[in-house]
Amino acid sequence: MHTVWKGAISFGLVHVPVKMFSATEDKDISMKMIHKVCGGPISYVRQCKNCEVDVEWDDISKGYEYEKGRYVLFEKDELDALASEATKTIQILDFVDLNEIDPIYFQKTYYLSPDQAGGNAYNLLLAAMRDTGKIGISKISIRSKSSLAAIRVLDNCLAIETVFYPDEIRPVSQVPGLPDAVNVNDKELTMARMLIDQLSTPFEPAKYTDDYRIRLMDVIGKKIAGEEVHVAPEQQRANVIDLMAALQASLEAVQTDPANGPTTAKVSVKKPSKPGAKSTKAKTKETVS
Repeated sequence: MHTVWKGAISFGLVHVPVKMFSATEDKDISMKMIHKVCGGPISYVRQCKNCEVDVEWDDISKGYEYEKGRYVLFEKDELDALASEATKTIQILDFVDLNEIDPIYFQKTYYLSPDQAGGNAYNLLLAAMRDTGKIGISKISIRSKSSLAAIRVLDNCLAIETVFYPDEIRPVSQVPGLPDAVNVNDKELTMARMLIDQLSTPFEPAKYTDDYRIRLMDVIGKKIAGEEVHVAPEQQRANVIDLMAALQASLEAVQTDPANGPTTAKVSVKKPSKPGAKSTKAKTKETVS
């Protein structure tokens, strides 16, 4: 693994030298923009909009736009001077319970390993956090980006998760179209709970795959081999008008789907019949795809 950061964890007067490694990797399939006429890749050019000339890195500084078209400029050494030696220290500010942090706050995960002669202090912090079940809330700066962070135990490793600051989280009140009150039908709610129970299982991340990436790599292989590729468009699902019928059909599908294994639960909730109404089974075929 490539070391992305070196510094130390500080809690109280204890100093733990550590190295940081990215815990995740982006496996998105990268594609370039290609000129259709000749098949050449399209390049991006750093060009000044005023002078209309290409600009070298040495002639570039950073600027903050405080008014439209007006900037205050910063050189690299000015920005570096704003970062103190504390940027190389992960200072634990508080210890909290993990379940007190909503997942919306988490950004990216890194692994931490002991550096130099920090093995004893590293093991001490790891064992103490494991015994107490606490995680450490700290501050860290990575590549000039300052963020909160949560240090926790993952197997026999300390992991650190960068965390958004509270003012970086948009409030739910800004989401348009949310209902003022949640009102649902009791029978529909009962069936929805039953469906959730049927689909509930221990989390096994290995069983989830990136289906789009697999299909795309298959098509890429066929194109390289010169095969003609035809991808059938996915059929659009019909709008479900009858929730009770949709829930009933969903429960029946879960109970009979071999991929989910055999189930023993029985569905006993039935939609009340009306004079002249079609059977639940017939209605299901009309409204659920």
